[in-house]
Amino acid sequence: MPDAYARSGRPTIAFLGLGTMGGAMLRNLARSGFACAGYDVMPAARQRLADSGVRLAASPADAARGADILITMLPTSAHVRAALFGEDGAAATLARHALVIEMSTGDAVETDRIGADLKALGLRCMDAPVGRTPREAAAGKALIMAGGSDADLADARPAFDAMADTIVHVGPFGSAIRLKLVNNYMAMVGMVLTGEALMFAAKLGLDRSTVVKVLSNTTAGRGQLLTNFPGKVLAGDVTPDFPLRMGLKDIQLALNLASSVGAPLGLGAYAREMFALAKSWGRQEEDCTAMLLLLEDMAHQPHQAANQAAGTA
Repeated sequence: MPDAYARSGRPTIAFLGLGTMGGAMLRNLARSGFACAGYDVMPAARQRLADSGVRLAASPADAARGADILITMLPTSAHVRAALFGEDGAAATLARHALVIEMSTGDAVETDRIGADLKALGLRCMDAPVGRTPREAAAGKALIMAGGSDADLADARPAFDAMADTIVHVGPFGSAIRLKLVNNYMAMVGMVLTGEALMFAAKLGLDRSTVVKVLSNTTAGRGQLLTNFPGKVLAGDVTPDFPLRMGLKDIQLALNLASSVGAPLGLGAYAREMFALAKSWGRQEEDCTAMLLLLEDMAHQPHQAANQAAGTA
C-alpha cells in the first residue's frame, strides 16, 4: 500500500480512458468522494468531465503523479502500453508501490507482459475488466471481474464498490481478462445465433413479435447456461432428457427447411457437424448437454468434477 494511502486511508485515483464506460466509472468515483485525476487523448472526452470535480490532466504522467491507484480503461492493449510506458507515460510518476488496475478488454498475453513490466518497476497490478452496459456503468452497477492477490483486491475494493454492484474475484493476475474474453466470445457468437434465428423465422413468414414472445419463454431463447446445463452436464448427469442423436435429427430438419427458403444458417451447419461427431465419440445416446463433454474430449481437456463444474465447490 502506498505510504500516503496508508496514512489517510483513502487512495487518490488516476484514470486513463474517459470514453463511454470510463467516463461513467470516473464520475462514480468522484461522486463517492475519491480525489481523482483523469486523462484521455481526445479533448472532447476530457471536456465531458468538466463538471465532475475531477482534475483533468494534460498527460498520463500528469494524471498519475503521486496517485495511489491508476485505472486504465482503453481500447486496446497497445493503447494501455503506450499510456503506461510511452512518452509522458503514467508508470514513471506513480506513487511508490501504487496499484495499477487494468480494466480494458485487451489481449490476454499482452496483459501478462504489461503486468510483468509493472512489477519490474516495483508497482502492483490487477486485471479487472468490466461486464454489463454503459447504462449500468453510469448507475454504478457494473460487474467487475478481478484478477490479482487478496491484498490488492482489498485495496481496490473501495474503488470497485463505487463503480460496481457485483465484484467477482476470478483468481490471480491475468485470469480476469481471460474470463472476460470467454464472456465476449459467448456474447458475440450469441449475436450471430440470435440474428440467424430471427432471420430464419422471417424467411418463413412468421410474425416477429410472436417469435420473440415464444423464444423468450423457451430454453433456446433463455440460454442453455441458465436452463439445461446446470441440472444436467454441470451436475454430472448426462442421462438423456433429449439425446445428442435426436439433436442431430432436429438440426438437420431445420437446415433442410432453411435451405428450401434460402436462409443462410452458418452456425447451424457447424453445429450439425458437432452433433454428427457424437456417434464417433460414443456419446450419441447421452443428453444434448453432453456436447460440453464431447468438445472437451476433442480438445483433450480433462472433465471437471460435477460440483466444481457447477460452481458449487
